[in-house]
Amino acid sequence: MLFSLIRGQLDFQTALMEILAVLLIIFLILPFHEWAHAFTASLLGDKSVKYRGRLSLNPLSHIDPMGALCLLLIGFGWAKPVPIDSRYFKNPKIGMAITALAGPIANIVAAFAGCLVFYGIIGFGGYNLLFNEYWGYINIFFSYYITCNIYLAVFNLIPVPPLDGSKILFAFLPDRIIYQINRYQQYFTLIIFVLLFLGILSGPLAFLENGILSLLKNASTGILSLFGANFNFIA
Repeated sequence: MLFSLIRGQLDFQTALMEILAVLLIIFLILPFHEWAHAFTASLLGDKSVKYRGRLSLNPLSHIDPMGALCLLLIGFGWAKPVPIDSRYFKNPKIGMAITALAGPIANIVAAFAGCLVFYGIIGFGGYNLLFNEYWGYINIFFSYYITCNIYLAVFNLIPVPPLDGSKILFAFLPDRIIYQINRYQQYFTLIIFVLLFLGILSGPLAFLENGILSLLKNASTGILSLFGANFNFIA
């Protein structure tokens, strides 16, 4: 992101709003994502997350400095993963799958909250808001915040270690195959980065992101309409 600004690919207004959206994600949403993992694991019986200080929304408990810097620079980053002890679960594989799914769901919830606020501003502001001098900033901020959260959710659901999707996949695989996959985890990570760099994953990820975005938009505008919001002027 900052690299895009330096290269002149973003104007100052867009870059400023996107940076603010990323800072909100770093200090609020990434901790929320990791807390969701910890909270779910705790509900399923793993009390070790509390002793490790991860059952908290405190950003300092979850932020990875390098991951945060990468999110600011290139729009892709991460937080410190929550260590989960599956031995506490009645069914370790299912418990890990549910715990892993909680993180992407947290991002979807965060995106949905953003949709409610964004479309709430539109629906209760009427036509005049579209010509407000601050509308451009509002639009850029929420658009980036919402899409970034959806991207993080979809990306984390890719069924490749160490992403959350792999833990969900493992619930359906025998232990011997899981062991073999984990042996080559570093190679899978490298492959994912190469595929992202080459743009090979862009199409499938964009398809899923647009589908989720459409669902969240329809759900949020539908709910807000029940409270009198007006969206008739939206094309």
